[in-house]
Amino acid sequence: MSDFGIGTIEIDGHAFPALVSGDDVYDIRGILPGVERTRDLFAAWDANLDALAAFPAAPTIAAQSLHALEQSGRLRVLPPVQPVGAILAAGVNYREHIVQMAVAHKLGRDGASDEQLLADAAAEIDERVATGDPYMWTGLPSAVSGAYDDIQLPDFGEDVDWEAELGVVIGRRAHRVSVEDALDHVAGYLIVNDISARSLVPRDDVAKVGTDWFRAKNQPTFFPTGPVLVPARFVHDPMQLRIQLRLNGELMQDSSTANMAFGVRELIAYASSIAVLEPGDLVITGSPAGNGSHWKRFLCDGDEMEVTITGLGVQRTAVRGPSGILPPWQASRRAGATT
Repeated sequence: MSDFGIGTIEIDGHAFPALVSGDDVYDIRGILPGVERTRDLFAAWDANLDALAAFPAAPTIAAQSLHALEQSGRLRVLPPVQPVGAILAAGVNYREHIVQMAVAHKLGRDGASDEQLLADAAAEIDERVATGDPYMWTGLPSAVSGAYDDIQLPDFGEDVDWEAELGVVIGRRAHRVSVEDALDHVAGYLIVNDISARSLVPRDDVAKVGTDWFRAKNQPTFFPTGPVLVPARFVHDPMQLRIQLRLNGELMQDSSTANMAFGVRELIAYASSIAVLEPGDLVITGSPAGNGSHWKRFLCDGDEMEVTITGLGVQRTAVRGPSGILPPWQASRRAGATT
């Protein structure tokens, strides 16, 4: 078998690890006894991939029946890696995105013109790449959703934005690895859309902290992931992939992973210099220019997004509006402010 992806598919509430080759889907449990979930594959990743590549049998689920199951509501494509691991996310990691955000949010000297903000942001990123560190934060597995699941707009937080990103799944335990050895710890790559409630990022009440990525990025469905994990052996160069996001058919993001400030190797080396990365953990690598903050257009009920990255499939998500009911904590705060 040639190139294939690894996924997790649920039918009638029962999930199984899946090998996806073109339009064909195979239940990995019938090929590799003892592998009940995709994360089990990492115990012997290369050997398991070799066994999957050698598997010649007919698919357990044909493409037509897969489509019929999806249409009937009996099938769901889950995030590929199950159980979902930790999320380590890089921010401000595409040059054009950095300068766009500096202008959109007036990040810089008070009274500076847009041209000055652009120049200052460009100089800052050059200095950081030369002598500094990537900017990274952590996400929660509970915020991860499938590649075709709806995105639920929150009742707390506005200006909900998109950020198409290359995701990197760790396949071997990584701690204090070098830049040169970093890719040896990668299992594969997938698509992630890092959804963000922009209104929740600033924290004026704790000015010295400044930003709050926990509340802005960890709400349910805010990390659509997949549809499949493509093994690293099938991705010739993760730094030469085209990444695109369309909103209601209109191209909003169109860039290359070559435009990262810190590449995949550097992000893994940096993250592993601080934390222990375990098999199944997900490193997301930042988003290119063209998000809603730049376009002055944020997600609304009824929107549809399509994200593609070279060789990693297509992610399609619909957007659903807020429920209209505040969580108890925010409701109590709002009530207290009016008494």
